[in-house]
Amino acid sequence: MARNANYRVQLRRRREGKTDYQARKGMVVSGKLRLVIRGSLKNATVQIIKAKPEGDFVLIAANSKELTKQFGWKVPTGNIPAAYLTGLICGLKAKKQGIKEAILDIGLSSPTNGARIFAMLSGVVDAGVDVPHSEEKIVKERIKGEQIAKYAKKLGTGSDEYNQKFAAYLKAGVAPEKLPEHFTKIKADIIASFKGEKKE
Repeated sequence: MARNANYRVQLRRRREGKTDYQARKGMVVSGKLRLVIRGSLKNATVQIIKAKPEGDFVLIAANSKELTKQFGWKVPTGNIPAAYLTGLICGLKAKKQGIKEAILDIGLSSPTNGARIFAMLSGVVDAGVDVPHSEEKIVKERIKGEQIAKYAKKLGTGSDEYNQKFAAYLKAGVAPEKLPEHFTKIKADIIASFKGEKKE
């Protein structure tokens, strides 16, 4: 609500918490490609975007749903391992198209150490795309889902809390304790697919 004559209403996307126009202006003016990372409770999306006068153009895109549809990922797609693999897919697509570098655009997300957005970034970087970042933001030991496996073991197989918290895993036929192994297999399949090798 306006309080005086100098009050200025913020732009709609800023009011909705979607765009930081000051940060966006700096990235657009740089002329570099933007690695746009966004996540929801159930999915992760990674895009490489080029800004043009007529608008943003998506050059490369990857969504965590691809893990399920194309690579046999059986567990939820809203966790850190799925975020990393989504970033890896985007990075490998970018390399295939000759894209070698980009700058990070996390929008209005909070840059918390070990967050999913940095798992996605890690996947892109591991694919070979150069993206300036701080290594302390990426927590490598969480990427395989080992923290999830340890938590599942702590709860105890078959306990009520275990069955409740990991219902989606159990329904898919993957024990949460085996998540790191499932991750390793899917990662290998993704890399093999971009090398033209057949998946087992």
